[in-house]
Amino acid sequence: MPAILFVCTGNQCRSPVAEVLFKRQIEHIASLRNWRIESAGTWAYTGNPAHARMRQAAQEVGLDLSQHRARRIEDVPALAAFDLIPVMERSHKEALQVEFPALRQRIYLLSELAGPPYDISDPIGGALDEFRYTVRELDALIRTGLPRMLEQMPAQSGLVSAR
Repeated sequence: MPAILFVCTGNQCRSPVAEVLFKRQIEHIASLRNWRIESAGTWAYTGNPAHARMRQAAQEVGLDLSQHRARRIEDVPALAAFDLIPVMERSHKEALQVEFPALRQRIYLLSELAGPPYDISDPIGGALDEFRYTVRELDALIRTGLPRMLEQMPAQSGLVSAR
């Protein structure tokens, strides 16, 4: 089964939103409905809910983060089964490539999958408008980067019929 793991720092803002946005983007493609799509954090406190302002910003665009609970990447079962690991910052990419060298070729900045690479700012500590901006930014990156993300998936994923 094809699998994508979105990663940020605390798994309370950017990666959970990216996870639900990606799910929303592919839900209409029948051959992609059985994918494993998850999120984690490099420094997450396992069990924490999504940040309150991120839950509100996500809800405003029809995304539900109410059931989300943060987890550390080390707690993700079968990490090696993920075909693609989009991260939010260069520091995430570098740290994961060092910690998990066998996965090095599967780890990308989310932004580089959509265009020029850059760090996606963490809205933690910011006003609600910063969280809203992050949701819009992630949505644009996932929409733009979707074709490249799908190209990274194994051939058995059923993408030939989805294109």
